Amino acid sequence: MTVDLGIPAARPQPVAQRRKSRQVMVGNVPVGGDAPISVQSMTTTVTSDINSTLQQIAELTASGCQIVRVAVPTNDDAEALPVIARKSQIPVIADIHFQPKYVFAAIEAGCAAVRVNPGNIKKFDDRVGEIATAASEAGIPIRIGVNAGSLDKRLLAKHGKATPEALAESALWECSLFEEHGFRDLKISVKHNDPVVMINAYRQLAQQCEYPLHLGVTEAGPAFQGTIKSSVAFGALLAEGIGDTIRVSLSSPPAEEVKVGTQILESLGLRDRSLEIVSCPSCGRAQVDVYALANEVTAGLEGMDVPLRVAVMGCVVNGPGEARDADLGVASGNGKGQIFVKGEVIKTVPESKIVETLIDEAMRIADDMRDSGVESGSPDITVAG
Repeated sequence: MTVDLGIPAARPQPVAQRRKSRQVMVGNVPVGGDAPISVQSMTTTVTSDINSTLQQIAELTASGCQIVRVAVPTNDDAEALPVIARKSQIPVIADIHFQPKYVFAAIEAGCAAVRVNPGNIKKFDDRVGEIATAASEAGIPIRIGVNAGSLDKRLLAKHGKATPEALAESALWECSLFEEHGFRDLKISVKHNDPVVMINAYRQLAQQCEYPLHLGVTEAGPAFQGTIKSSVAFGALLAEGIGDTIRVSLSSPPAEEVKVGTQILESLGLRDRSLEIVSCPSCGRAQVDVYALANEVTAGLEGMDVPLRVAVMGCVVNGPGEARDADLGVASGNGKGQIFVKGEVIKTVPESKIVETLIDEAMRIADDMRDSGVESGSPDITVAG
């Protein structure tokens, strides 16, 4: 018997209860507490090239990015921050390495937060009091960003290498220095290129503090490898309720990082869904080019903002049942496609008309959903086997 599932829930039940954490405000985006998990990325432009940087921030904003980080390695970059912070559509975090003076420049420029890497900033611990005072007066949080590749030499000597214990200890030590000055608007990241080390480091932090945690696998690699590593690491932690904001690090355009991060959250029921393409992986039974068909339908419906499930099936074995379980679907075979809407066959069309028909019907159903007040979410594209 086939069951009509109807419109999918915009947000399915999460896999785990969120860890309790303090909440900080990064501009107008809450991080931690009961706030939704936010998706971040980082610009790849030279920050001092203001126009290029703002253009990339605009592209990231359009892709769903909620917080953006910019690198500040030079005076020219620091001088560009006031304009970038003022004109960006989303909160800007200044990423500081090596020179503590840029921390103060970023705060004065109006950045929404500052990320510091204590392991490679000269005499950072000696400047914590000044930084705490400046950040407190400006009302912005500080992210303690510990990286395996730049771990404090004292901790490397103690632990032998960048172990989970070393990463967690480094972050908590720096937090304790800020706490001595009464500053607790902190969030923490402990990044490593090995997902197993990264997972265990965050688990330790989750047990030892209440600060919000920024999840990341550093130097994750090219798109395919980096997506797998980040998905495995984030999925393991988020499934335990650990994580308050995420950044997927890929050797790809930043907008791709945002897409992957969004998909991870949607897959775990941590972000509202909208468009979902359910397509079969194809096999020897397929009587249509499922890959091409699914890609064409996906491209034609890109940007749809309502929770619509569209099934694209290539044969008569699983096709009709899967297609009927969707809001809209097609079961293809023998040069034709049966079009289903909410479990009912509404028409049979030639194979050449399948994509056009599905898109037209999807647009019509989406309009009906909007008229009915269905809330939009973020795009979700999955493949069902």
